[in-house]
Amino acid sequence: MKKIFQSLILVTLFFNSCFSLSEKPESSIVQSQSSSDFVVFTGNSNPELAKKIADELKINLGKIKVGRFNDQEIRVQCEESLRGKHVYIVQSTCTTKSGTVNDFYMELLLMIDAARLSSAASITVVIPYYGYARQDRRTDNRSSISAALVSRMLKESGANQVVCVDLHSDQTQGFFDGIPVDNLYASLVFAPYIKELKLEAPVIVSPDAGGVTRAERLQNCLKKLGVETSFAMISKKRAGAGVIDSMDLIGDVNGKDAIIVDDMCDTGGTLVKAAEELKKKGAKEIYVCVTHPVFSKNALQTIANSPFKHVIVTDSIPVAGDANGKIKVLSLAPMLAEVIKRIHTGNSVSALFQ
Repeated sequence: MKKIFQSLILVTLFFNSCFSLSEKPESSIVQSQSSSDFVVFTGNSNPELAKKIADELKINLGKIKVGRFNDQEIRVQCEESLRGKHVYIVQSTCTTKSGTVNDFYMELLLMIDAARLSSAASITVVIPYYGYARQDRRTDNRSSISAALVSRMLKESGANQVVCVDLHSDQTQGFFDGIPVDNLYASLVFAPYIKELKLEAPVIVSPDAGGVTRAERLQNCLKKLGVETSFAMISKKRAGAGVIDSMDLIGDVNGKDAIIVDDMCDTGGTLVKAAEELKKKGAKEIYVCVTHPVFSKNALQTIANSPFKHVIVTDSIPVAGDANGKIKVLSLAPMLAEVIKRIHTGNSVSALFQ
């Protein structure tokens, strides 16, 4: 009987030691959420930005092959295990020397699908430049709403969350129907740079009524950095898409350094006309803050010959040229890396902008 009792004690001690080894304190569980349980992929649209983001996160980019078959169909293959991992795909949907906006959207959809079929725990799509966002409503009875269609494609392919930077209009977030969308503001990147310029009586200028909120965000960011600015807006009457009939300035720019704020620069013609209008009203130096440097057609030459002092852009789209030194590129990588960290650890993204 004594031997049986001793045996029971030994068995109890053995099981207690097993359970104590398997249980981990909460702090250890939090620490285990390291770079081993998430991966950052990139397609071919903007690998330089993706590499900078990975460097900020102190990780290597994930191994994925995004190539083509002989007939130019896009082929995607993950070259590492994704089972149970949180996947972040960085892909701007723009046109570059490597391909068109259509090519890069197809790459993105196939990368999402490959991650989904590889049993990824979650898939977050980071789209610094969100193409097809300009057509976000029906302008006539026979037009498509491309922004809504693209959002449905991303959702159906398997994306669980979307991160964008300065969407053309905030209403695009509503097209994703249940998928969380974080629309980040490049004003967080522009403001510190503008502060260092030490401008004289700076005035923030919205190029149209639709950009007022974006311009106010930059104004608020500068105020938090101790830079006081005034505000002005250009009222435009359009004769058609990309064609300006007339401009009127609301506000005072006389004797002040003006900063035009916009989400994108396509051909540059409209921004140059805005700058000429500001010059007529007595503005001194004219700067432009543009999140997405689309720069199609002869945009770089137009900027080179413009009255702009500097055109400050982000690297949401690769820029090929500096327009006689007028282009200044600021990187989104630190901000995007911080957002990925916050999403992965369950911390607030909006707090970053408070």
